[in-house]
Amino acid sequence: MFKRFTMMVGLAALCATLSGTAIAADRDEQIARDVRHAIRLYSGYEIFDWIEGNVQDGIVTLSGAVRLPQSQVDYTTLAQRIPGVTGVRNQIRVLPLSGYDDQIRRAAVLAIYRDPNFAQYVTQANPSVHILVENGRIELKGMVGSALDKRLVADRVRHSITAFEVKNSLEVESAS
Repeated sequence: MFKRFTMMVGLAALCATLSGTAIAADRDEQIARDVRHAIRLYSGYEIFDWIEGNVQDGIVTLSGAVRLPQSQVDYTTLAQRIPGVTGVRNQIRVLPLSGYDDQIRRAAVLAIYRDPNFAQYVTQANPSVHILVENGRIELKGMVGSALDKRLVADRVRHSITAFEVKNSLEVESAS
C-alpha cells in the first residue's frame, strides 16, 4: 500500500493505491499520520519550508524544500523516530543561501500576511501559505479557502515583489 502525505498547515492529503494488504496499509497510514504530526510540531518547521512524502511498506520518502540545511537532517531524524518506520529516503532539497532570496522571502511574507484580506491564514498555528524562494523565483505552496484567495494571494505577491517568477502551487480546500 502506498500512502502519501503533504504538509499543508495541519491538513494532509493521503492517497492510496489498491495494492498490498490491509494490515500493511493501516500501518503505513498510521506512520504517515505520525510523521505529519511530528513535522507539524517541529519547532523548526517554518513558512519557508515545504515537506511532502509518502510511506510504502514502512519506508518513508521525504521530499520538498527547506531554507536551512539543518532542517533537512532534522526531518529525517524525526521520521526515523516514528514507530514502524523501517527506513527513510531523504529527497528534500536545501534552498540556496542567498541574501537576495531572503529579501524576497521577507517581502512575500509582508505582502501576504499584512494584507487584512488574508487575516484568516495568519491566525492558524501553522500559516497555510508557504513561500519557497530559489534563485529569485517564488513558489507558493499550501492551502487556501477558495479559488479567489488562491488567485489573490499570488497576485498580491506578483504586484508587490520583484522576482523572476511567481509560481502558484496553492491548493483550494475542498468543501466537505
